[in-house]
Amino acid sequence: MDVPAERPAYLSYVEARSVISGILLAMFLAALNQTIVATALPTIGRDLQDFENLSWTVTAYLLTSTVVASLYGKLSDIHGRRAMMLAAIGIFVAGSAVCALAPNMLTLVLGRGLQGLGGGGIMPLAQVIVGDVSPPRDRGRYQAYIGIVWVGAGVGGPVVGGFIAEHLHWSLIFWINVPLGVLAALLTNWALKRLPRNERWHQLDIIGAGLMMAAASALLLALTWGGTRYPWLSPHILLLFALAAAFTAAFWWRITHAAEPYLPLSILKNPVVRTGALASGCAVGASIGLTVFVPFYYELVHKLSASDSGLFLIPIAVMTTPGSIMAGRAMMHMRHYKRIPLVCLSIAIAATIYLAVYPASSPFTVMAALSLIGVGVGSVFPLSTVCIQNAVLPYQMGTATGVMNFFRALVSALAVAVMGAIVLAGFGVAPERGRGAEVMIAAGAAGGDVSHVFRWVFAAAAAFLVIGLVALIRLPERPLRGGSGRAR
Repeated sequence: MDVPAERPAYLSYVEARSVISGILLAMFLAALNQTIVATALPTIGRDLQDFENLSWTVTAYLLTSTVVASLYGKLSDIHGRRAMMLAAIGIFVAGSAVCALAPNMLTLVLGRGLQGLGGGGIMPLAQVIVGDVSPPRDRGRYQAYIGIVWVGAGVGGPVVGGFIAEHLHWSLIFWINVPLGVLAALLTNWALKRLPRNERWHQLDIIGAGLMMAAASALLLALTWGGTRYPWLSPHILLLFALAAAFTAAFWWRITHAAEPYLPLSILKNPVVRTGALASGCAVGASIGLTVFVPFYYELVHKLSASDSGLFLIPIAVMTTPGSIMAGRAMMHMRHYKRIPLVCLSIAIAATIYLAVYPASSPFTVMAALSLIGVGVGSVFPLSTVCIQNAVLPYQMGTATGVMNFFRALVSALAVAVMGAIVLAGFGVAPERGRGAEVMIAAGAAGGDVSHVFRWVFAAAAAFLVIGLVALIRLPERPLRGGSGRAR
């Protein structure tokens, strides 16, 4: 079915803008959490006297937020967006309080896992709500609002997190979420009362959901631990991959036999969903991978301080907003709306290849290249989301958006794992020792050119972007429903 037959009820532009404005704080809360914690991790490790398990604070959030992304989408199709958004915010706030009160690393890790159970639903639900209130062709209007949220979190998070960790107490990084979360819940509750209801009654496939989460957890643990905590061919990692494959096979059998499967086959077989999720996942994966490893590149290759490295990384976050806005405007006014993202992503690939060929370029040249990469990656965000939502029935939109976010997180974890393996191998780090960062810093302090190591990091990012470009080319360019502008 090319175009869903059922036409949902949409709000006027003024009404839609008020609803979206009401959920911006919730979106900011989820986005800020991804950036504010990182700069405080060393301080947390020293205060709790546990560096060995510090990485679990990141892994726990990644695991829980990833595995529940599709679940929130499905539940919102059953129980409505408002109820599930309020539940997600409430769980996130509760997890934040546990983290702030944590007397040891185990409690902090458990709190981060609880945070992920809530935070993993906020962003997918926000994307679905934008789809509920406006027709696909008009959704580009709101990219500026969403972009401001991401830029604010991307720029302000590391700065605020570093200031709190250095001058105050790290627990305030989590306490700040409590009043923000309460305010976000009040604004969300007020805004979503006017949300049109397009959901239908569904039966939740508990067994299918459990199998999917088990497969995702095993795969994420393998990608997170492989090459860092254990060698890639160690029994631990091979067992995790085997479990992921077994649970995936069981999940596929389940969705082909269940009366109402957790992920309907009509969604999984939809070419727009498949190619859109792949394009989005590869673009986001390359961006996150670079965000993780470029600060090391700046410090080890160009001998910049940690704060300067953070400043030089800002363009890749900031420039996603112009890319998103351009893609959104193209969808509003152009019949062939893929052209802008195709051009932007091609330029991003060229910039990444340039960094792979000339890895010792000046920091300002690297910053310019990262700006182009940010524009290219940003242009894929709204396109993939709107195309996927446009290709399914209204009452399946939550499920489809959850699927996109789920696979986006998996591909991002894969990209980080690949780049991490490249860096560790380049510096001769033994995974079982778990001292990768120390070895890298020591190598940089010893002098010498280590840019050749990061050449392959940029090459890996370019490879993911090329895969994303191929998926974008293959993405069916179906007519977008609604809109008042004339497509040309």
